[in-house]
Amino acid sequence: MPEATLMTSAILRHSTAGRPYKDSQPLTLERLPIPVPRAGEVLVKIERASLCHSDLSVINGSRIRPLPMALGHEASGTVADVGPGVDGVKFGDRVVLVFVPSCGHCKACASGRPALCHRGAEANGAGELLHGEAVLRSQSGERINHHLGVSAFSEYAVVARESVVVIDDDVPLDVAAMFGCAALTGIGAVIHSAKVTAGQTVIVFGMGAVGLAAVMAAVQVPYATVIAIDPLPEKQALALKCGAHFAGAPDEAAALVAAHSGFGADVAIEAVGSAKVMEACLALLGRGGALVSVGLPHPEAMLHVQALQFAGTGKRLLGSYMGDADPARDIPAYIQLWRNGKLPLELLHTDTKPLTEINEGLDALADGLVVRRVFTFEGL
Repeated sequence: MPEATLMTSAILRHSTAGRPYKDSQPLTLERLPIPVPRAGEVLVKIERASLCHSDLSVINGSRIRPLPMALGHEASGTVADVGPGVDGVKFGDRVVLVFVPSCGHCKACASGRPALCHRGAEANGAGELLHGEAVLRSQSGERINHHLGVSAFSEYAVVARESVVVIDDDVPLDVAAMFGCAALTGIGAVIHSAKVTAGQTVIVFGMGAVGLAAVMAAVQVPYATVIAIDPLPEKQALALKCGAHFAGAPDEAAALVAAHSGFGADVAIEAVGSAKVMEACLALLGRGGALVSVGLPHPEAMLHVQALQFAGTGKRLLGSYMGDADPARDIPAYIQLWRNGKLPLELLHTDTKPLTEINEGLDALADGLVVRRVFTFEGL
């Protein structure tokens, strides 16, 4: 256990704050007691935590979560303590945190889809941990809920053993953090959900970190043609650096598909979180094409499409949560791709800031000014 007894955490108490977030300050930095890991749990000293649209979705109400909540779910850190019965993790290990702790026994886990773990989803939805209720408390004893079993915008986090994957020390902390969400989700959407095969045309909408990771994965497929779509020219340029063969704005998507795939796209990855973009993706697919939905639309958003196209032309609509990943298997494999120069995740790292600038970071993310802003905890 650390010598300190208190830690700083970024807490969301209300999801009604308006923009700009630098003025409304939806996240407040509070001092909480450092929790002790229970059986099956690990205490992690968070070294780096990056800001993701899933965090923003809780703040703007697109994802309903129990409040108050300590936010953050994409992070890397060092094991500071382990609870009883924990195997395969020891003090001092460097780890990547994973936002779906899989129980290993439910129907989804038994069928090889741990990203859809029933028990993990229930715990995450309730703001709890896989092995028990929330352990975070304010200094007055008020319960603070966990975000996706991680709550990484904190100096320390107690998580389920199933929420960490041990990695080697050669991976920079800024890069390591992105393996727990952006890489798992974007790469997995391509190789696990869509199962892209040689020679296919893949169009990816939304050049945030997840969409760019999908681009990186798709260009590894032999003879694939990869088209990146984003309204911001800067992100189009970044997509080309990540390996996309062509890039353009949304109003150029149809022309790009027509020019480089005469029969429509084989796979469309929607990484925006927009029902309208999903509809546009379906229209760009050729016969037998697959739309993989990765983004998180507002829960009230509805999809309005021609029903006949599914049976009539064999199109498929696939949901992909955490890239249908098995983190214990996939994170080491993706790290090896990074080592081999085939997965340049460092291109997604926009900058590193102190946690005290977390609310300003929300504005930058919402405005598309950053891909991955990473936060540190020094000086708190």
